[in-house]
Amino acid sequence: MNVRFSSRELLDLAIAWVALGIAFSFFLQRSLATGLLAGRFPAGEALVTLALSMATVGVGFLLHELAHKVVAIRFGQIAEFRADYGMLALAIGAGLAGFLFAAPGAVYHGGRRVTARQNGLIALAGPLTNVVLVGLFVPLLFVGPLAAVGRLGVAINALLAGFNMIPFGPLDGKKVLSWSKAVFAASFLLCAGLAAFGLLFVGLI
Repeated sequence: MNVRFSSRELLDLAIAWVALGIAFSFFLQRSLATGLLAGRFPAGEALVTLALSMATVGVGFLLHELAHKVVAIRFGQIAEFRADYGMLALAIGAGLAGFLFAAPGAVYHGGRRVTARQNGLIALAGPLTNVVLVGLFVPLLFVGPLAAVGRLGVAINALLAGFNMIPFGPLDGKKVLSWSKAVFAASFLLCAGLAAFGLLFVGLI
């Protein structure tokens, strides 16, 4: 399997990563938004929060999308990530206003015809990647200096896994359900349970 990235795709990934980091920095640290609007922007605090957001939120979103790409290519598809610049701008605006919103773009794939099973597995790859990331971030909860990274990494990836398994519209859950009710039920329970754990016992803020 040969996974390649075009220059356009790399640019879109980079812009989406930075934009998500900025959007969630404003959401997580309200003083950044109020300071910016008042003309007193705390640069040092902003850089720390941006690094935290990009290492957790940005990584969770983008690895989710890249998992779709890798599995699609495994099934003979041509697949590339495309950022949605309008949605990224909206995400930054929502962060400034104190709301949580992010739809950075998507992996589009086509070419060789795929079966319902293959399409379901392509969709499932994203949420399962977030499940794996939850497991990778959990140990950081118990490492003092990195506890904030672990907390946000667990919470955002758990939320991403659960949200994307909702069987509605363009979300991954609908494609998984169209392939297999049993696989959907098992994966939905896992991801929804993680999302509840992330929000109730870890929290975003």
